[in-house]
Amino acid sequence: MEHWLWIILAALFFECKGEDKVIQEQGDVIAAEGDTVTLGCNFETTDTYPYLFWYKQEVNDFPKYVLRRDKTAGDNAQEFPKNRFDAELKEKSVPLKIQKLQLSDSAVYYCAVRPTVTGNSKTLYKNLWSKDNRILHNIH
Repeated sequence: MEHWLWIILAALFFECKGEDKVIQEQGDVIAAEGDTVTLGCNFETTDTYPYLFWYKQEVNDFPKYVLRRDKTAGDNAQEFPKNRFDAELKEKSVPLKIQKLQLSDSAVYYCAVRPTVTGNSKTLYKNLWSKDNRILHNIH
């Protein structure tokens, strides 16, 4: 029996001073175990050296870091090996390719661009989620 995976691509708009923007228009993706899917992510930024991130969020859980890409390098979280989760940073996009799909890959996937920050950036990502994990606060 084939198991179907539900992958939801969430549209997050991280806009900082009207300069940085992420657009995910693909919507839900349905695929079978063992398949390969590519999730789209387009971005706009004035940053000449942008960092793009992918996150995975399962039901009733917080987003988990999957990978980061920039112009010259990138890294993957240990639980998301590059041979299954990979992304190539292009001029205005960073599509996420997930290979050999497993039922546990069913989740919401978010793409994010690092905002341009001046001064103390240590608190930038602190307390982004509300206490009930229903609202992502946009702190810039």
